[in-house]
Amino acid sequence: MGRPRMHDPDELLDAAVRLFARDGTRGLTVAAVAREAKSPSGSVYHLYPGRPALLAAVWLRAVRRFQDAYTAAWGDIGTAAEAAASVHWVVDRCRADLGEALVLQAGPQAFAVDDWPPATAEEWARLSTERAVATGAIVRRVSRDCGLPRADVFFAMYDVPLAVLRRYLLAGEPPPASAADVAERLAGRLLAG
Repeated sequence: MGRPRMHDPDELLDAAVRLFARDGTRGLTVAAVAREAKSPSGSVYHLYPGRPALLAAVWLRAVRRFQDAYTAAWGDIGTAAEAAASVHWVVDRCRADLGEALVLQAGPQAFAVDDWPPATAEEWARLSTERAVATGAIVRRVSRDCGLPRADVFFAMYDVPLAVLRRYLLAGEPPPASAADVAERLAGRLLAG
């Protein structure tokens, strides 16, 4: 029987996200995560056998959490009004968890996706496919509702909130509450045709 796990994987990944928010990817080392989490390096290595596995875990958890929360809240939307409201939610979610938002803004390349172990790369491919399928279904329904081309709907729903958030996230700052209203208003105008 193996030794029981002493440190929660989420606590270690929370520490990694804090480090990323403060120092960027270069600050994400196994030793730094162990220090930040106040745990032995062996605990981190036990879960993440090297830096590529750690970087992958940070990225995949952020994507999974965001995608699961978005799907739970907005997975069945089908109207332009709901789509505009979902844009507000995206900005609010990023305001509520700045660290996760900074991870997502950085993109997978910041987390050395080319160095990930094959099984992790396959998991990322599956997750990307799931996200594309779910997003495509939402965009088709909203497109039918408002009569706009799918590309326009996609832009309003997904590119507009990113554009509103981008300057704050690049500065490492939480967006103001008004950013959610701006994003929803802009998306609503675009979706109204």
